[in-house]
Amino acid sequence: MKIKALLVFLFSIIMLSAFIKAKKDPRPNIILVMSDDQGWGQMGYYNHPFLKTPNLAKMAKSGLRMDRFYAGAPVCSPTRASVLTGRANDRSAVFAHGFPMRRQEKTLAQALKKAGYQTAHFGKWHLDGLKGPGVPILAEDNRSPGSFGFMEWISVTNFFDLNPLMSHQGEIKQYTGSSSEIIINQALDFITGHKKDPFFVVIWYGSPHDPWSALDIDKSDFSANMEEKKKDYLGEIVEMDKSIGHLNLKLEEMGLAQNTLIWFNSDNGGVPFGGTEGVGGLRDFKGSVYEGGLRVPCIIKWPKVIKPNQISSYPASTMDIFPTIASILNLSHDVFIKPIDGNSIEHLFYKNSKEERKSPIPFKYRNQGALIDNDYKLLVENIEKKKYTLYNLNKDKTESIDILADNAEKAKEMISYYENWLLSVEKSLRGDDYVGGLFEKDPEPEFWWNKKEYAPYLQNWKDRPEYSKQLKEALK
Repeated sequence: MKIKALLVFLFSIIMLSAFIKAKKDPRPNIILVMSDDQGWGQMGYYNHPFLKTPNLAKMAKSGLRMDRFYAGAPVCSPTRASVLTGRANDRSAVFAHGFPMRRQEKTLAQALKKAGYQTAHFGKWHLDGLKGPGVPILAEDNRSPGSFGFMEWISVTNFFDLNPLMSHQGEIKQYTGSSSEIIINQALDFITGHKKDPFFVVIWYGSPHDPWSALDIDKSDFSANMEEKKKDYLGEIVEMDKSIGHLNLKLEEMGLAQNTLIWFNSDNGGVPFGGTEGVGGLRDFKGSVYEGGLRVPCIIKWPKVIKPNQISSYPASTMDIFPTIASILNLSHDVFIKPIDGNSIEHLFYKNSKEERKSPIPFKYRNQGALIDNDYKLLVENIEKKKYTLYNLNKDKTESIDILADNAEKAKEMISYYENWLLSVEKSLRGDDYVGGLFEKDPEPEFWWNKKEYAPYLQNWKDRPEYSKQLKEALK
């Protein structure tokens, strides 16, 4: 009987190992998709009054919809740094819009390249310290996507719209059409050429960031009484939604959909022009650490593993993306610069978990901050003055009732955690996280038209609609 029991036990272990292996092997293809300035409420499944996003809605029904997902910061560049590093933005010196990411950081693209993935970036970059409308990234830029692990890249420095100039690994090219369609088609060309290998593709849209300009067909369903600017604004989301449908369709046709993990989210909260409906009734907008500035739409689709029609209210953030992928692929811990601020949320892929998050999510943006501990949110209106408020997000979606005085113990616990975390961030800024410390001073962000490397292009670009306003002044 003992031998029989032992055999049953060993067989169970073998079957469990096979089950786990079947979930993880072969390695999934990975596509990260990020919209630019799309508010939490700008999804059809949140009943936006004007906007339909049928392809995103279909994708959500096919996988896991995250209803409490947060951008790493309430503006674009910091969040992009958090995606690639798994760390809060200040650790890599990306304090705000346009700040460059330190070259000593280790990125998700570098980790996956080393693990045998074909890596590529398409669209907005905004981690090389250049401000202003998006322009082609020059070959000599030492903070290009190629410098951070992307083997192929067709990218621009910042937001971009219709008929953009882009950089194909330093070669400037003119593209025709909507920016969303362009980068999806370029990504699909890359995938077609590498479909026999595992691939890691990052698609960072320029939509719906201003200045808004949509194709007529993509704004034709809006009311004739709606102002044209708003039609263009919402039309950019329509374009983006169509392109996501095209991406999913082509993956199906290539037989790649089942084992491709697609992670979609926005880079920060919505803008005031979108109204309160754009942020789904949350408080405030882009640039704020209230929910309207940080909470963003998120969908994770991986048909081989994630069952359809999953909806989770588990709090998670863009800082969790790198740790989650590292967990799925069982990557070694040395792929990160430590400390990291994210955690793997892989467990949500296998079951509809009701458990609470074990470690809070910290945020710092300039002199504002926040700490999310499941239902509780500590908001730091002024870090220097230590001005705190506390909210229960489960009971108070609009963050209008400060419960700090009535929850002194919880507030004390969260304030202590946050202030200790700030000390850790200060150490990161000093360079303590890097072997040998900082090897170069952090450069300040600057407008690209003031850099000598772009001087030869200014005359040729001065009449382009996306640059004419800025270059008119620069060429005086």
